[in-house]
Amino acid sequence: MAAPLSDGDRRKQISVRGIAGLGDVAEVRKSFNRHLHFTLVKDRNVATPRDYYFALAHTVRDHLVGRWIRTQQHYYERDPKRIYYLSLEFYMGRTLQNTMVNLGLQNACDEAIYQLGLDLEELEEIEEDAGLGNGGLGRLAACFLDSMATLGLAAYGYGIRYEFGIFNQKIVDGWQVEEADDWLRYGNPWEKARPEYMLPVHFYGRVEHTPEGVKWIDTQVVLAMPYDTPVPGYKNNTVNTMRLWSAKAPNDFNLQEFNMGDYIEAVLDRNLAENISRVLYPNDNFFEGKELRLKQEYFVVAATLQDIIRRFKSSKFGCRDPVRTCFETFPDKVAIQLNDTHPALSIPELMRILVDVEKVDWDKAWEITKRTCAYTNHTVLPEALERWPVSMFEKLLPRHLEIIYALNQMHLDRVAALYPGDVDRLRRMSVIEEGDCKRINMAHLCVIGSHAVNGVARIHSDIVKNSVFKDFYELEPEKFQNKTNGITPRRWLLLCNPGLADIIAEKIGEGFITDLSQLKKLLEFIDNETFIRDVAKVKQENKLKFAAYLEEHYKVKINPMSMFDVQVKRIHEYKRQLLNCLHAITLYNRIRCNPSKSFVPRTIMIGGKAAPGYHMAKMIIKLITSIGEVINNDPYVGDKLKVIFLENYRVSLAEKVIPAADLSQQISTAGTEASGTGNMKFMVNGALTIGTMDGANVEMAEEAGEENLFIFGMRVEDVEALDRKGYNAREYYERLPELRQAIDQITSGFFSPRDPGCFKDVVNMLMYHDRFKVFADYEAYIKCQGQVDQLFMDPREWTRKVIRNIACSGKFSSDRTITEYAREIWGVEPSATAIPPPNLPRN
Repeated sequence: MAAPLSDGDRRKQISVRGIAGLGDVAEVRKSFNRHLHFTLVKDRNVATPRDYYFALAHTVRDHLVGRWIRTQQHYYERDPKRIYYLSLEFYMGRTLQNTMVNLGLQNACDEAIYQLGLDLEELEEIEEDAGLGNGGLGRLAACFLDSMATLGLAAYGYGIRYEFGIFNQKIVDGWQVEEADDWLRYGNPWEKARPEYMLPVHFYGRVEHTPEGVKWIDTQVVLAMPYDTPVPGYKNNTVNTMRLWSAKAPNDFNLQEFNMGDYIEAVLDRNLAENISRVLYPNDNFFEGKELRLKQEYFVVAATLQDIIRRFKSSKFGCRDPVRTCFETFPDKVAIQLNDTHPALSIPELMRILVDVEKVDWDKAWEITKRTCAYTNHTVLPEALERWPVSMFEKLLPRHLEIIYALNQMHLDRVAALYPGDVDRLRRMSVIEEGDCKRINMAHLCVIGSHAVNGVARIHSDIVKNSVFKDFYELEPEKFQNKTNGITPRRWLLLCNPGLADIIAEKIGEGFITDLSQLKKLLEFIDNETFIRDVAKVKQENKLKFAAYLEEHYKVKINPMSMFDVQVKRIHEYKRQLLNCLHAITLYNRIRCNPSKSFVPRTIMIGGKAAPGYHMAKMIIKLITSIGEVINNDPYVGDKLKVIFLENYRVSLAEKVIPAADLSQQISTAGTEASGTGNMKFMVNGALTIGTMDGANVEMAEEAGEENLFIFGMRVEDVEALDRKGYNAREYYERLPELRQAIDQITSGFFSPRDPGCFKDVVNMLMYHDRFKVFADYEAYIKCQGQVDQLFMDPREWTRKVIRNIACSGKFSSDRTITEYAREIWGVEPSATAIPPPNLPRN
């Protein structure tokens, strides 16, 4: 833990956290003691730190409940259009501090806990991360929930309550080892089980066409049990709901078949049904076509759509009966946003319910479905696109396969009418891919079944229109939009960097917290010596705090005066952690070559998880740790250079490292990173970016001015030109002596003396089949890093650039992103009006 604050420091109550009233503090203390008493009465006499954490969590939760109930009542009475954000991932992180921040309770809690002789930060560290996501896509969903609540939208997040989230990463002998993430082991104080809303989900079976309509029969049933988590908006008394489904076997599960007497076997087999929500698939940007994964995708969709339709039918002016039986108005009351293709089955499932169950005419049902659904594309990497074998659908979801075939036929008939004789176009645009193994292209299904399709940064949306879905764009250009990603300033500025938030508030007030574009006002202070000094001081304090954290938890000692050069994200070839490695080796060789020369000291920190089955990503981690082993123990290098692998990178670690970073590395090959959101977090927290013109980096450079970022390397056009010419890595290897030296060292076992051939796969990939062209950007990257060093030696100029970056980061708030989704896709208007708090009358 960080050293506790002195009384003097504690009394300087941070303005953006609000002043703690004496009454609030007394109330928190009283509530805390009551919760603690009941915990201990049940079990034992001595309280553990975890008891204190739970007592505080329940105290804070008490403040949520009244607002939660009132918000849902408010929606029920006013019957607004509801937004349903469907995602297989919600990477929430910790909840306690975020809830205190959004309810304006942080100071009252801090003071109360201090008076009780405890340390709030220590209690916060006890909470497990809710790691129900892999990376960007899952964390985006979490930021979006925060913004939707803050903007007063009647929104719901729907997903799966995985019993085991993203694995915990241990580094053993330099290699990644995975450990199960048993995050629910001690219970989750933030969720409420809702067994009264449990719903059946059907699998397998067969389809019968009868005069009364189509019937899906002889299915296996799994129950979906909802768990609700409150999602508070920022100081507006709105509390929305994230509903996660958990799989439960019905009580008669398998007992019919086992009437021969093996009752025990039948009960044990309940696990097979309940495995559906057991574990998050740990792949980021990679499709693994496993039946269990398809079951997860249908499970969340089937349960959610039943819930949406129940709410649509009963939610009319306080009437409990299912009064709405006409589905004409469904798209006026319901918007479904598909977070990538993972919930794509919403399209055939909604069709199935409308046509087979509600007896809506097919063409009408299709119109309703399209007007309701919208699809967000998150990647252009071909290996990430979901293409399910038809044979798997035939077995698991036979009715959905029929519906998909019928939808595809309608779609192809339309294309054939518009482009007669263009057989190749029909093949390219079909939802069904022919071949040895017939497959369903889920992205194509999403495009034909949605009224809006968006990419997540301008450059990505252009690639979506001009290459990935080119044919579809030609057919329906009006469908395609851009919605550049954003991050919530509550978690990613206020919560994780209170020192910075505070000096900003002193200068421009607190309006930026819900309107990040107000950061533009900081441009006035770019030459203000006091502000320059304050910004530099906050950064140095954050660096000292993170250095202390690393020393305590990882036993690594780093130089807090060095440049903190950080690359944290999932390990993937396209993100080019290898380029970073080559720079580290190059710096090392320069220091070794000239030990007496003065160097800008750097601590290079790289963190991120590799998918357990991704061999190359695991080799990259081993290479990083091996390079660190050599450099960090070389007496010639001393404090000038360190290479640290940040173990088990996750939301709660991001909240610590990002505010401490000087340099943010965003170095993917142009055209591969759809947007990135870590890039935005670093920008708003006062790091400078070294990056390629990829994803949202392009728009960051546009906002702040290209000269205020360190932009290098090929643009998308250069990559395409190099593809046409043919990329030859050896050319660069032979032309660039420092690159050759680095590669030769890796090859010879310089970094792996006990296993000289350790990295042959890595070198072989880089030399002969590197899709992401690491060597092609090496020279420009090394040169650009030289410019970083130059500027870092002039702290005043560096800090002025930092201030300009912070001032220009306002566009990258998820509030702006969600406002655009609301107006341009969902057809709803955000509201700035707060709901009255529970202690005031409703009107």
